[in-house]
Parts: sequence; C-alpha cells; structure tokens
Amino acid sequence: MRLLVDVEPETQATIRKIEGGEDIKKHLEDLGVNQDVEIRVLEQAPQHEHTGAISFSLDDKEVILGHGMADKLYIDKEGVMTSLLEMEEEDRGIVRAFGGGKDLAEWFSALDIKTGKEVKFLQHLPDDTLSFEIQGKPVTMGEGRASKILAEYEGKTIQINYLKTGEKAKVDSIIGGMTLKEEFEQEGIKEGADITMTGRDKTAPAPVKGRYVRAETGGRQITIGYGMAKKVWVD
Repeated sequence: MRLLVDVEPETQATIRKIEGGEDIKKHLEDLGVNQDVEIRVLEQAPQHEHTGAISFSLDDKEVILGHGMADKLYIDKEGVMTSLLEMEEEDRGIVRAFGGGKDLAEWFSALDIKTGKEVKFLQHLPDDTLSFEIQGKPVTMGEGRASKILAEYEGKTIQINYLKTGEKAKVDSIIGGMTLKEEFEQEGIKEGADITMTGRDKTAPAPVKGRYVRAETGGRQITIGYGMAKKVWVD
C-alpha cells in the first residue's frame, strides 16, 4: 500500500485504509472517500510555500501554532477540507476536525481552538530564534516551541511569542505531553516560573512546497488537502 499523496497523476487506485479519528473519516466520507472505493488521481498540485510556525486569528485574537500542530488542524475552506498549514494569507475557514487523539484535542482547546469556530489565516512565520531568561538562566527556542508555553502577562494568558523584549511574565501552563513538559522543566520552564523575553534573532526562511490532491471518485471531482490526503492508504 501507499499514501494517496504518493500516487502519480492519471492513476487509478483503490482506497484500502483511512487513518485518523471519526471526524476526519466522516469528512472524507462526505467527499465519497471510503474504504474499497475506486479513486483516480487527476493532479498533485502545488498550493503554496510555507515554513516554520503559522499565525491566525480566532475570536479576534491572534494565535500561533507550530508546523506539526498546524498540519493536524483541519479546516473547511469553501467546501474543501484542508489543514491549517496549507492555507494562504487572508483565507478563512471553519475548524472541522483534529488529526490526532483526545490529548491533541485538549491541547487545541487550551488555545480555545474548537470545532465550529471560524479562523482567518494570517501568515507563515520565519523560524526566528527567541531568547528568554528563565529563573536567571538564558534559554533559546523557535517560534513553534515557544507557542506551547502559556504565560500570565498583565492579567491575561498569552503565548510567550507575544512578549516584547524586556517584558516579564509568569509561566501558566505547557501545551504538550509529559515528555515535552519534562524537557521544559530541565530548562527551568514550569508553572509559576518567571520568564523574560531578552531578544529575537531573525532567520531567513527556507520555503517548503505544499500541495493538494485533485481526484475523481464516483463520477465526482474532489479536492483533498495534503494533510488529510496523508491519512488515505491505497493500492
């Protein structure tokens, strides 16, 4: 078997397995993508260039997600299911599904990202190096990693990416599993710790080509975002 994203254009295949949760399977089913169904790939097309973390607006506030998490957030954009990672600036869509288990859904919920909410894509962020001082120790990290740390600043809970140089906050929580929390704790990053933004080093972007799959099944042409197409196995 191989993934749908690896099938050459003008090739007929049979869907054998669909990975992901019930929400993902339901949305693919709505497109006619079901197990044992014949599908013909028409085009593996470039969609945009992207790199690093992304920013988007939700309920009139800006949110940052790392590359991996953005690829697991599925959006209904004008009837086409795609991952947030594959959207373009100013695109809008409705959150429909999460490409992971219960833990991932809870992590998204910590940022108030829930199914049915509208998002507006803002931009792909260069993977700048952010510098902080934590309990008197210098620590550096990229945008994606920093986006998983929530802190209390002036009475509000924010991602530490939004701190400006010289601003100090208190770590509120970590979005991630035990392994990530243990890694952060070794650097002194834990609930209640003081954290100060000390600088930001710009990084030249290294674009990565994204794409979508255009296919035909049951006499109907459909478009599937790259992230979701990676859930479909065919032979």
